[in-house]
Amino acid sequence: MTQDKTTDEAVSLLQDLGLQEYEARCFIALSKLPSGTAKEIHEISEVPRTRVYDAIRVLESQGLVEVQHSSPQLYRAVGTDEATEILRQRYNDRIDTLETHLQNTKTEEIDDEGHVQEVWSLTGQNAIESRTFELIGEADSEIALLVVDEDALSESLFDTLRTATDHGISVVLGGPTDSITRSLEQALPKARVFETGLDWLTGPKNNEEVAISRILLVDRGTLLIGSYYPESTDDEPAEQAVFARGLQNGVVVLLRRLLTAGLPAVEDPGR
Repeated sequence: MTQDKTTDEAVSLLQDLGLQEYEARCFIALSKLPSGTAKEIHEISEVPRTRVYDAIRVLESQGLVEVQHSSPQLYRAVGTDEATEILRQRYNDRIDTLETHLQNTKTEEIDDEGHVQEVWSLTGQNAIESRTFELIGEADSEIALLVVDEDALSESLFDTLRTATDHGISVVLGGPTDSITRSLEQALPKARVFETGLDWLTGPKNNEEVAISRILLVDRGTLLIGSYYPESTDDEPAEQAVFARGLQNGVVVLLRRLLTAGLPAVEDPGR
């Protein structure tokens, strides 16, 4: 029996969660049956019959399959809620273990006789959004953020910025449209919000040229610039970013002035 697209996607997801392909295919096959024999599992899953038994033993040991010791033996998958909870716990356990190992990994100390400037690149909206939140959370005194892409506005972003303003950090927010600035003002009444006219800097979000999606400057020394690139495809995340620390040069001064260009001089916290 030919596997349909939904089955193939489910098998792929189960593999991402730690199952081998034959185990995943056998589990999906049993999910389609009240119960089944090894022969029936083989016919639905297209797993070689000699390998069905090995796969079922693994699934049974993980609590995903039950066995009836009849002749022939019958197998059935546990309920969907139980299966997803087992897999979720297994996934969480792996993440917890990884976190412990990473925390216990020692970082090599390198002698640094001067001021170090770091420049890194990030790819994908999730990675860029996560780094944005991290940088905002690290701020000691000042956050300047220009949001060009309305898709970047989220409750998570608002919550992170609210926490910063609640801790007395100066927050300056800019947007190129009324819609973005209204959203920022409504969500963050303690922040300074302005509408920027930097169309020449941000550009249009289309498939013809690079367009800025966001610019974040923290404590005048940490910078993140997100951009959309015209060569991006569905298989490659559209947004990319440059992330830099330890900047003490004219670029930071220029960008900061650009970010706060819409504010009256008396309100610019850097003056």
